[in-house]
Amino acid sequence: MQALQNIQDFLKGVKMDSQRAALLTGVVCAVGSVVVLVKKISSHRKAEEKIRRAKNRRDESLQRGEQAVLRYKELHPTTDSSFILGLSLSEVTKQLKEGSLTPEDVFYSYMEKTLAVNQKLNCCTEILLESLDQLTTVGSNKDGLLYGVPVSIKENIAFKNHDCSCGVVINLDQPAEKDSVLVQVLKKQGAIPFVRTNLPQALLNYDCSNPIYGQTVNPHNPQKTSGGSSGGEGALIGGGGSLLGIGTDIGGSIRIPASFCGICGFKPTAGRLSSQGVRPIYRGQKTVSSSPGPMARDVDSLALCMQALLCDHMFSLDPTVPPLPFNMEIYRSSKPLRIGYLESDGYTHPSPSMARGVREVKALLEQAGHTFVPYCPLKMDEIVPELWLRGLLADGTTTLLQKLEGGPVDPCLEPQIFVYRLPKWLKKIISFFLKPVVNYIQTFCFIFRSVPELWKQHAAVEDYIQETIAHWRSCNIDVLLCPVIGPAYNFLYCGKTSVNTNYTFVYNLLNFPAGVVTVSTVTAEDEEEFEHYPDKFDKVLKEAVTGGEGLPVAVQCVALPWQDELCLRLMKEVEQLVKESKK
Repeated sequence: MQALQNIQDFLKGVKMDSQRAALLTGVVCAVGSVVVLVKKISSHRKAEEKIRRAKNRRDESLQRGEQAVLRYKELHPTTDSSFILGLSLSEVTKQLKEGSLTPEDVFYSYMEKTLAVNQKLNCCTEILLESLDQLTTVGSNKDGLLYGVPVSIKENIAFKNHDCSCGVVINLDQPAEKDSVLVQVLKKQGAIPFVRTNLPQALLNYDCSNPIYGQTVNPHNPQKTSGGSSGGEGALIGGGGSLLGIGTDIGGSIRIPASFCGICGFKPTAGRLSSQGVRPIYRGQKTVSSSPGPMARDVDSLALCMQALLCDHMFSLDPTVPPLPFNMEIYRSSKPLRIGYLESDGYTHPSPSMARGVREVKALLEQAGHTFVPYCPLKMDEIVPELWLRGLLADGTTTLLQKLEGGPVDPCLEPQIFVYRLPKWLKKIISFFLKPVVNYIQTFCFIFRSVPELWKQHAAVEDYIQETIAHWRSCNIDVLLCPVIGPAYNFLYCGKTSVNTNYTFVYNLLNFPAGVVTVSTVTAEDEEEFEHYPDKFDKVLKEAVTGGEGLPVAVQCVALPWQDELCLRLMKEVEQLVKESKK
């Protein structure tokens, strides 16, 4: 009996211990939940406070810029700003050198215009008030190729004592310790960086919106996006608020805004211009190279900017850049070219207006004496998911998601981030069922598990570059004419569809120089032709570009690595022939 009693007492104790353990576990879970909630609320408040400070800095700089303009206008009431704003960059630099224009007249004319454009388009993240001081000393750089020229720069290009947020909250309140090499060279050449421009959250999107500075809209239609990631530059220049800007491009980030906003944009060979002080959303990714480059109203402005930047000062500041000055002889050459062309790369179909743009430019170039050769990029169905996307997201988006911690996700990025955050097992199921329709979805669950796997991928990229160059040479072509994504999209669609982005990002993977020239506008016939658009890949594209009549239409020009001047030469000829045809 005693033994039975002992067993009962023991079981009772176990029961009591289990109840206590359950109670204790419940308390711990409750406390843990409260702690997590408190931390989340605290993190949310810190993010809101950071955003508030950034917006205040922007508003204050805009107000002080406006005050400076008013003071100057009171003292110089006869300044003809409309005349100055109508001049091309080459005309402005010529008159500044001759002294018929003063740097002050040009600077304040553009400052006033920038402030007006920003009110409509929300394209600026801040006025660089240091430019007011630089204006007083710019005479010491009178021999510079960009003497007295106000220049806009993308927000992720370092400027001393200013944040490079890349549109993410975690990067706020971390001002740069010094100017980027490009900014230093611009100043040395007499240019005056005076405003920084907006970009999409985390840069890896071709819209232009973030939770800090908001949505930038298109200068030709405020119901459309300006494109991205250099969308602030595209909008400001397209709206007439800047003569010359500097953007960056890792998948079309210069060329897409140029197409959407009706301007010219150039992505040089990566490594031709210094990237020191140009901040990416994350470092260490080596498969796809980003490149800074110029954006402007015309091709001559792009060429002048390249000529100014490719100088001894840049080669000295950044010895990793090959000391190759701009070759003006190639840029000005009139030698007939053998031009490869394509209306479709076989992977996706460009919108009707962009295909038409290529056909019309091809006809003009043929009439001018150039020879055309049909061309099609190799293995697009393989390289899109396997090389470009997997290389860009080789860590399974871990670093990108870390950068977004502690802050809100912008609506333009939400569709991507939603997929990135899905459990790995669910991603695999989705990729299995959607593979026949959306091949690239597989990359969202891909992570390189070993160094050999990553090296194998790098080797595949090297092989693809060599195969493409061999294919290019077998066609015996000098340059390439092809479509670019466009016309400008309706809001939020950049996050829903990646159709046509392959027309730009393939040249980042290949590291070929590429540029965009505006050649036409969307017609009612283009809109009607969408009824026959082969929508095998993405029906959303029709919705994205609907209502595009009157928007800019552009074409893309491409050359082999380090033949940047030849690419610009084709762009210039396209621009001239289109201009003459309109007369």
